Formats: sequence, structure tokens, C-alpha cells
Amino acid sequence: MIGTERATDRGGVAAPRRIALIGYRGAGKSAVAQCLATELGWPVKDADLELETEAGRSIASIFHEDGEPAFRDLESRVLERLVALDRHVLALGGGVVLRHANRIALRSAFVVWLRAAPQSLWERMLADPSTPERRPNLTVEGGLAEIGRLLGARTPLYAACADRIVDTDGKRPQQIAREILSLF
Repeated sequence: MIGTERATDRGGVAAPRRIALIGYRGAGKSAVAQCLATELGWPVKDADLELETEAGRSIASIFHEDGEPAFRDLESRVLERLVALDRHVLALGGGVVLRHANRIALRSAFVVWLRAAPQSLWERMLADPSTPERRPNLTVEGGLAEIGRLLGARTPLYAACADRIVDTDGKRPQQIAREILSLF
């Protein structure tokens, strides 16, 4: 089912010419962004890949060597650059909504929160062989407990940024992309 609730109101402003996908890691942002980009004929930018390219190393390495504040600084710089692009689909990192300035920057895009149940997110992360080497645990407990804790903190932020919410449980990326296109 499409979550058609509108978390923000643009006050009659014309639809932005970029789509930004937000949500917790494992929600399907990268895969759905590729499908959307294909359907629209637009380029896609994955913020995590852009960030790793700029830093010349993995997100896990940045967290380990420089700490989370340095990572979040780089994430904000990458976001600022990406939201200036016209006719692009953006797959953003799960924590991009944590900074107030980033939430303001997202207003220039049509923002879709890809929402999934914690168990679904955990299963997707376990199925992705790149997760352990590219994505660090963000809390001591890690795993499903971490997902539940961080989703509890981030859910209000995702909701505040989202123009639309699309549930992704049990859906293929192409199906999710079609749902988003019907809303855009």
C-alpha cells in the first residue's frame, strides 16, 4: 500500500525537479533510485557512493578513523552538492536527516521516505554481503536492537522531511518505483 500521507506542505510551490529517497539502511533506496532513474531517464546519484569516492575510503573506515562527526560533516557537504542537481534521483544515507541543515536542504526535492519494518531491514542487511565491510554498527548492540533504537529516534525526522511515505515490505524495487512515480 502506498503511504499517501503528506508529511510536509509545499504551499502550492511547483514540484521540484529531483527526487530524494530517504529511510533507514536496507529500505531499498539505492535499488529503487536506479529503477526510478531508468523510468524517468534521469541520472541517479547515490550519496553513500559519492561520499566514499570523495573520501577515498569506505564509510566504515571514515567512522573508525575520523569518527561520526567527521562523517556527518562530509555527508552534509555531499548532500548540499546533490540537492543542487536538476533532474536527478538521489539515494541518500540513512542518517542524513539527523542534522537540521540537511533537513532544510531536502526541501528543494520531492522527498520519499522508504519505510520498512525493523525485521525486514535486518533481513535485507544480512542478505547484503557488502554491509559488514561498508557500514559500521552505529551503537554498541548492533543488529536488530540497533535498528529498533535508531528507527525510534529517526522516525519523526524522516516523517518531517517526507512529502510521501512508501512502505517497502514485500515489494520489489520496480514496484516501489512505479508507486513513487504515481505520486510525483
